[in-house]
Amino acid sequence: MLKLHVHIAVHNLEESVRFYSALFATEPSVQKDDYAKWLLEEPCMNFAISTRSAKPGLDHLGIQVESETELEEMKRRLKAADLPVTSQIGETCCYVESDKHWTVDPQGIAWESFHSLKNSPTFNGKSAAANDSACCATSRCGSPADVDDSDKACCA
Repeated sequence: MLKLHVHIAVHNLEESVRFYSALFATEPSVQKDDYAKWLLEEPCMNFAISTRSAKPGLDHLGIQVESETELEEMKRRLKAADLPVTSQIGETCCYVESDKHWTVDPQGIAWESFHSLKNSPTFNGKSAAANDSACCATSRCGSPADVDDSDKACCA
């Protein structure tokens, strides 16, 4: 099953958790000092917020898949759209190790297709003190022309 992923950068996590918990009528599935995530069945969505980005608002959109087969299908779809695709295999981001494929749509919005592998104690594989930024935020990926077809991360 494919699940829509939305990641919003926020200034105040506590206020935002209170708002989105009321909106979704449930508490976050995951909550950290700088991050919260709701894995919702209705609407079918992985909705995340974090304080990691310098600019509040939409950080990126994505499609969460349940298998490597579905992930490869999403990569095929992105390539069929004539968009450059950047792959990350076994990367840690948002407290989860995942395999991912990234692109940037014609409007400059970063899109992530990902298969979560296992939970991680850190946001991005670094110590908790290394609070540098949101992983692969739109501002760090640039425009479609900036994303290459290698296995380098767009936010590296």
